[in-house]
Formats: sequence, structure tokens, C-alpha cells
Amino acid sequence: MRPRALNLLFLLLACCCLSLPAQAHKLAPSLLELREAGSGDYELAWKTPRFSPTPVAIVPRLPDFCTDIGERRAQYEGTGVRVAWRVHCAEPLAGSLLRVDGLAENQSAALIRIDWAGGGISQGLINGGQEGFRVPLPAGALQVSWDYTQLGVSHILGGADHLLFVLGLLLLAGNMRRLVWTVTAFTAGHSVTLALAALGVLRYPVDLVECAIALSIFAVAVELARADAEPDWMRRYPWSFAALFGLLHGMGFAGALREAGLPAGDIPLALLAFNIGIEIGQLAFVAVALLLAVGFRRSPLARQSWLAWVPVYLIGVLSAYWSIERGLAAVASF
Repeated sequence: MRPRALNLLFLLLACCCLSLPAQAHKLAPSLLELREAGSGDYELAWKTPRFSPTPVAIVPRLPDFCTDIGERRAQYEGTGVRVAWRVHCAEPLAGSLLRVDGLAENQSAALIRIDWAGGGISQGLINGGQEGFRVPLPAGALQVSWDYTQLGVSHILGGADHLLFVLGLLLLAGNMRRLVWTVTAFTAGHSVTLALAALGVLRYPVDLVECAIALSIFAVAVELARADAEPDWMRRYPWSFAALFGLLHGMGFAGALREAGLPAGDIPLALLAFNIGIEIGQLAFVAVALLLAVGFRRSPLARQSWLAWVPVYLIGVLSAYWSIERGLAAVASF
């Protein structure tokens, strides 16, 4: 390319760059961490980018009832600066507004995280277009009950393996009296291990327990398939093995609580509500299954005796597949 043409090209590029509107530099997000130390005291850590230019200082603003009770200590951490200090808040922090000045001017954002003394966490992300972060109020007893009851209902209705086990109990029970005792025993069994596992008293390899749950369902299917054989203890005393296998299923139920967490100060209430939710979902499933059974017996399809084996083979095939799948996962985890 000729020098004259090259100069014209550079001039054209320069004009294009100068014609673009000026874009403000976006600053990396900052982080404000508060850790509750008790008695209204909090340990704070404020982390901001180190090398980015800031036309306006980015400063966290706590409520007026919070005052510093220690010196602020600054140190470099990689590409950021971390400032740590301690404050005392004369009023509860829940429900108050935490602000960060300078976010709009720097086109930046800030993550706010609060670690409560009871183990809970509150966090949120704010930018220049927001007033600030409103610290969530602690959930009341009624809200905790409602939330964990819903969690229990959704967990049992969303667990095909648990529902198939309950279906197997229905088929084994035979009559309503035995059914009531069997379902009650299953509830008692899973309530014990659910509470122990959720509280951290009982620890176990999850993959192995999930495999054992699948095997318990397969055992029920095998017993149902022995219709013409001499009844063994599973058919004569279905409540006994329901309680035994309920211990396994309770460990499986605990997985949902581990993911959701237990609210500090309301752990017994949350456990009770979660168990109630499981029972509501379980009884709803039993009611639907019984209605379908009554409808089937009154329909012309009842004359087809082979149809009675459909739920048995459904339970057997699915539980066998889960047993193999989860067994391989359990082996791979070791």
C-alpha cells in the first residue's frame, strides 16, 4: 500500500474513533460482607477494585444506628483492596436499608452478603439505579410453617421412587385397617431419620442410600409378584417392613432439607412442617390411588385379570432400573 493511501486510512480510522460517543468505563463489582457476631455487633469487609479509576468514591452506607467500634484495616488482595472493621448496631439490622454511594457514577454494582449468627445468609446485588439493599425481615412462624409444608408436599409428589413405594404398600396392605397401620409405620420410620439427618446427627453416603431406597422398592415388587406363594412376614406384617424401609426413605427426604436449609431459631417448627407436608402429599396420593382402584373395579376392565399385574410390573421394572443405575453411581463414588 502506498504511504499516501496508508496515511489516509489512518486518518479515516481516527475520525471514526473520534466520532464515537464517549463511553464511561464500567468498574468491576464491589463486595460488602457483614458477619453477625452477636449482641448487635457485626464484622464488616469491604472489597473494591484496586486499579480501576473511580471518578467518584464508592462507599458503603450503613443505617444511622450503626457505629464503628474498631479501627478500619486495609490490605491489598490481588487486584482489589479489602477494608475490614467492626460496627455495633443499636437496632436490629433486619428491615433496614444498606446503601452504596458512587455506583451510578462508576456504572458499577455491589454484592451485599450478610452471614447471620444462626447460620442463615441474606444477600443481594444492587446497582446505581437502585435505592439500596433492604435487609429481609426474619420469617415468622406462620411463614416458616407454610414454606416448609409446601416444600414437603412438592418433594413427595415429585419423587417417583417414594410414590411407587407407597403404591406397593397399598397393594400389600389388603384392607383399610392394615393400610392405616402400614402408612403410619412408614411415616414414623422416615420421620426419625429425617430429623437426625437434617440436624447433622446422622451422616451417610448419599449415593449408597439412594441405591438402598431403590432396592427397598424392588423388594416390595418381588413380594407382590409372589401372590400365590405362602405369605411371608412382609405380607403378614406390612407395617414392620414399612417402618424399617421408612428409615431409608427418611434419609432420602433429608436431601431436600439440606438444599433448602433450616431457618435459625425455627428448626423444630421447620422439621415438623416438612413432615406434615410429606404426609399431606402422601395421603393425597393414597386417596387418588384408592379412587382409581374403586373406579377400576366398577369398570368392564376389571374382567381383564392381567391388568391387575400392570402396577406390580411397573414397580418392579422401574425399581430394578433405579437399583442398577444408582448402584453404579454408588460404586463410582468410592
